[in-house]
Amino acid sequence: MKKVLVFGMTENPGGVESVIMNYYRNIDHQKIHFDFLCNSHNPIAFEDELKQSGSKCFHFVARSKKPLQYCHALNTFFRQYAPEYDAIWVNVCSLANIDYLKLARKYGISRRIIHSHNSENMDSALRGQLHKFNKKRISKYATDFWACSEDAAKWFFEGETLKNTVIVNNAIDITKMRFDANKRKSFRKQLAVEDKLIIGNIGRLHFQKNQDFIIDIFSALIKKEPNAVLFLIGQGEDESKLKTKVKNLHLEKSVYLLGVQQDIQGWLSAMDLFLFPSRFEGLSVVAMEAQANGVPVLASKNVIPAEVKINENFQFYGLEHSAAEWADQIVWMSHHLARLNSEKILKSFMRKNFEIKQEAKKLQDWFLKNEY
Repeated sequence: MKKVLVFGMTENPGGVESVIMNYYRNIDHQKIHFDFLCNSHNPIAFEDELKQSGSKCFHFVARSKKPLQYCHALNTFFRQYAPEYDAIWVNVCSLANIDYLKLARKYGISRRIIHSHNSENMDSALRGQLHKFNKKRISKYATDFWACSEDAAKWFFEGETLKNTVIVNNAIDITKMRFDANKRKSFRKQLAVEDKLIIGNIGRLHFQKNQDFIIDIFSALIKKEPNAVLFLIGQGEDESKLKTKVKNLHLEKSVYLLGVQQDIQGWLSAMDLFLFPSRFEGLSVVAMEAQANGVPVLASKNVIPAEVKINENFQFYGLEHSAAEWADQIVWMSHHLARLNSEKILKSFMRKNFEIKQEAKKLQDWFLKNEY
């Protein structure tokens, strides 16, 4: 059995966490054992499930909170446990902190994977500078270079490192996101929006995801489609600002900020269009999940990587267009693009290598290689 140490899970059940869990759930745990490094003393997303499956979760204080305690605890951990592991798999959106790879190299973990999950800086200017600095030295500490898309690879790597990057697709279990007519009826009924045109977005309430612009689009849309409502699912630092904007635009009766939700399949099934005008992305899991559900998707052009498009009812549109023009595009799509059926979706996901079972088998075979 191969033992792999994984970093990248946080308390928030977001995109990176979903990618890791999708692979985790579809790999043979009799052949590969995963344990998790967590830079928080609070439980990470899916921790109960991980422990029930036999994985350990090692918690440390974050470097930003108590740097000396963090350094001591991490060094102590790697000194004691590094010999037990065949590989470390570091999943991050920035190279601002590569301590895990440094210590893995120092204490002898032979395979050291850095996996890029984003395509632009979403942190402070200081972390952006640290990223640039570490980008030039990452090849000294990592042995393998993975990314979720070509854009994410270019954000993390350069030169020979970039040439050697492997694209690991953000594959999903499409059966878990399949359209459910009963859930559609139930979810719409509980909010008394059975007869509405429902536009939805799922993601962290953050500058990157551009919910501020989504509200502008919806404000223009409701003038053309008075029957429309907007679902914003997620939480984040922009929540209070978005609530204030909704109030100032007098949209309280039409915009639902629903917080974090567990049944993503149900909420996607309730929607008529998934709106995704992000300012930057690596390769979005939720865009994959929306397509697995078959709902039409409208996403930002030249921002969302082209390889995200799996279904024919997925459309790109430029952020240079006004909110009113985006609203016109939504009106056109709502009249001309239907939800796709499950059989067609499965064929598309298999053809584009985004079906989790076949992609997890590839990852498993890689981890089982006798020589790294």
